[in-house]
Amino acid sequence: MRKSIATVSVSGTLTEKLEAIAAAGFDGVEIFENDLLACPLSPEEVRARAADLGLGIDLYQPFRDFEAVPAEVLARNLRRAEHKFRLMERLGADLLLVCSNVSPGAIGDDELAAGQLRLLAERAAEHGIRIAYEALAWGRHVNEYLHAWRIVRLADHPNLGTCLDSFHILSRGSDPIGIEAIPGEKIFFLQLADAPLLAMDVLQWSRHYRCFPGQGSFDLDGLVASVRRTGYAGPLSLEVFNDVFRQASAQRTALDGMRSLIALEQSLTGVTHPAVPTGFAFAELADSGSLGGVLAALGFARTGTHPTKPVELWEQGGARLLLNATGADPALIALGLDSPDPAGAAKHAESLLSLVLPRERAPEEAKLQAVAAPDGTEIFFCDDAWLADFAPSGPVAGPVTGIDHVALTQPWHYFDEAELFYRSVLGLRPQESLELPDPYGLLRSKAMSGPDSVVRMVLNIAQVGAGGLPWQHVALACDDVLAVARRLRKEHPGLLLPIPGNYYDDLEARHGSDPEWRHLGVLYDRDEHGGEFLHLYTVTVGRVFFEIVQRIGGYQGYGAGNAPIRLAVQHAGGH
Repeated sequence: MRKSIATVSVSGTLTEKLEAIAAAGFDGVEIFENDLLACPLSPEEVRARAADLGLGIDLYQPFRDFEAVPAEVLARNLRRAEHKFRLMERLGADLLLVCSNVSPGAIGDDELAAGQLRLLAERAAEHGIRIAYEALAWGRHVNEYLHAWRIVRLADHPNLGTCLDSFHILSRGSDPIGIEAIPGEKIFFLQLADAPLLAMDVLQWSRHYRCFPGQGSFDLDGLVASVRRTGYAGPLSLEVFNDVFRQASAQRTALDGMRSLIALEQSLTGVTHPAVPTGFAFAELADSGSLGGVLAALGFARTGTHPTKPVELWEQGGARLLLNATGADPALIALGLDSPDPAGAAKHAESLLSLVLPRERAPEEAKLQAVAAPDGTEIFFCDDAWLADFAPSGPVAGPVTGIDHVALTQPWHYFDEAELFYRSVLGLRPQESLELPDPYGLLRSKAMSGPDSVVRMVLNIAQVGAGGLPWQHVALACDDVLAVARRLRKEHPGLLLPIPGNYYDDLEARHGSDPEWRHLGVLYDRDEHGGEFLHLYTVTVGRVFFEIVQRIGGYQGYGAGNAPIRLAVQHAGGH
């Protein structure tokens, strides 16, 4: 389907917005009135610029507080409308969005509203313009999409139809199945926005927290499927009001918007993910020479070296870590994911506009395909062939059984983009977003996992300080965290993060606890189903620390309740 986006969805001047939108591959654009008013170009010049970029102007918006008004107000509104029609002719736009009236002076009379909208449609027809009437979720009298449709049907004019907006429909909890009662030719436009579920005033929710499809909690697949069943043939158009998007790069935001529509379209047409990852092949860490000792202390052994790159393979149980001697401070720079179809997974990622990373390799080396995640982390799609490059000496026994999860700290303006990337490109499913207290603000965290939770990732953004916290970590699974802690406390006592005694006093009051946990620095959590979680942290080296975890009784969480303790100790210099 044709893809469009409202200029209000991205940052910058109108010309910058148009350039970013065109570069992302959109077919058309909704011109938001404020963007045009602030633009030094004339409407004719804007029209020409859009055409040069290959963009059609699909909609001009918004026209507010028109219908269901006293006669003297109607006369003023019609004069205002005539000005808009002449402007739209100059702009080359033939569809005007009219929002349901929010004015306290609006009259709750459907017949009056229908009659005045019919009059507006008659005037619009003289200019070759159509009117798309939209029910705002906070409209004074009309705030449900089926109510707006009843008024359109009552007005009965060929140049008057309805605009459906997913936010206005789903934020009120309306059932989109009713859309199927509207003839497709009377749906003049479809606007899409997702949003997190928030308990707040719907107007503030709309103006600040909308996001692209796949970044929130709405069932946009179901809504768009209902629209398609009507025979609607217009564009899928994004209309997103978001404080972060208003400050982020217009190019990145527009590209992310296009990715969201491609993913939505793939879902609607039954395109399945070709190769959801089946595990972690490896985690790769930049190293300046300080991580080898940490890994050795944790029970890892160096089992191989890459023949042409300064990269070492370290193994223990089913966990594989690569140390890349870049000379940079330690940081998590790449993830290898086991895939039953690496080429298919890479092709799928590319179809979703992921940046494919070029790689230099010798002819005899494994051909690995990788894409860049929003924060720059390299994502490799792997089968077992990559191991041959290291000619590993053999398995290394130890308590660590594999990589349980990785936690990646995102730049504040990439968080929603990262969620959409991991959701659409890797097929991971998000859990509820959490906000955890930090000594200097809040840590926003969202866990994502694949089928059977064999691949788990946690996306974090620290809303503190300049740029937030850079820490990342790799969580290693084991069957006996206490045994690991005893050995580390005896042989490498400075490696473990010190946990305050007050934590254990509170833990004893809430759950009861093993006195040994206090001595070892082991933390504990329990879920509502009786599952238990034992874990410990190492100190931070560069940007990286390690977590050793033990899941008992089907525990599926991440010990989120203990994160504020860990953060406080790290801030205090315990890292």
